[in-house]
Amino acid sequence: MNNKKICVLGAGGWGTTLAVHLCKKGFAVSLWEAFPDYAEVLIKQRKNPKFLPGIDIPAEIHITSKIDKAISDVHLVVYAVPSHVMREVAKSSHIPEGVIKLSVSKGIENGTLKRMSEIIAEETTDTNIVVLSGPSHAEEVAKGIPTTVVVSGKDMDAAKHAQVVFMSENFRVYTNSDVIGVELGGALKNIIAIAAGISDGLGFGDNTKSALLTRGLAEIRRLGVKMGANPHTFSGLSGVGDLITTCTSKHSRNRFVGEQIAKGKTLSQILDSMAMVSEGVKTTQSAYSLSRKYGVDMPITTEIYEVLFNDKDPRKAVMDLMTRDAKSEIE
Repeated sequence: MNNKKICVLGAGGWGTTLAVHLCKKGFAVSLWEAFPDYAEVLIKQRKNPKFLPGIDIPAEIHITSKIDKAISDVHLVVYAVPSHVMREVAKSSHIPEGVIKLSVSKGIENGTLKRMSEIIAEETTDTNIVVLSGPSHAEEVAKGIPTTVVVSGKDMDAAKHAQVVFMSENFRVYTNSDVIGVELGGALKNIIAIAAGISDGLGFGDNTKSALLTRGLAEIRRLGVKMGANPHTFSGLSGVGDLITTCTSKHSRNRFVGEQIAKGKTLSQILDSMAMVSEGVKTTQSAYSLSRKYGVDMPITTEIYEVLFNDKDPRKAVMDLMTRDAKSEIE
C-alpha cells in the first residue's frame, strides 16, 4: 500500500470509480459521501447501487460522511461533486495549502460564471489546483475499459504529479497547460449533448447529429478563445473527444435529458426522475450568460436555453437554427 493518502470528495459514479481506481494503484484512499445514511449503505454493501451498480468497492477504501476525517493527512484531494455544490464543499473542506486539489467536476457556476478551479481557488485561497477532464464515462472506467483523459493546471509540476498518480495501463493521462480551455471544453459539451439528445428524440439521423457536433464545437471554441483559451485545446480530449462521447453514448445523462425533452416531457419531470445530475442543464444557463457577456454568437446554446427555460418547441428551435442567415463556415 502506498503511504500517500488521497481523498475523494463525492461518492457519485465518477467519484466512486476514481476511488476504486486509485485504491487498485496502491494508494490509501478515503471516500466522502455527504449523506450519512447513504454512506452506511456504501459501507455495508461495499457497492454503490444508486450511482455505480455492479462494481465492488474494496474494503481498503475508508468511507465516511465526516469530511474532516476524510481529508485528514492527505496529499491530494479529488473534488468529484456536482458543480452547483462545489463552492459549499470547497468552503467546508479545510485543506492545508500545498495539498494538491484536483477537480473532476464539469460545470460553470450559475451567477458568478466561475469555472470549478476558480471556485476552489477562491474558497481555499490556494493555487495548487489542477483539473482532470476528457471522454471518461464512469461506467466504462470502472470496468477497466481503456480510457484517455487530460490534466491541466497553472502549476505544471502539480499537473504532472497528478498525471503519474492517475496513470495506469487502462487509464492514460496527458497534460495540457490550458486550464481555461480544458474546463470550458468539459463543461460546454454537455449543452451540445442535450441538443444531440433532442435530435435523437425527434427521430433525426446521423447528418443532423454530425452537424450539431461540428457547429457545436465551433461555438464552444469561439467562446473559449474569447475567454483566453488556446483554440487547439478544443481539438483535444477535453474538446472534440469529450464532445463525441457525451453526444453519442447511451451512458450520457445530458443526451438523455434532450431525448426526453423531445418526447414531450417537462424539464422538471425529467430531472425528478434522475438519480444523477445532468450538468448540462445548469451549464446552459451559465453559457448563455457568458455568450452575452463576451458578445459571442452561440446559436445552438441559445436555442437549448430557450427550449429548457422558456418552453420553446424543440422542432421550432431546429427550424430557427436551419433558417438563420447564410454564413461562411470558417470565421
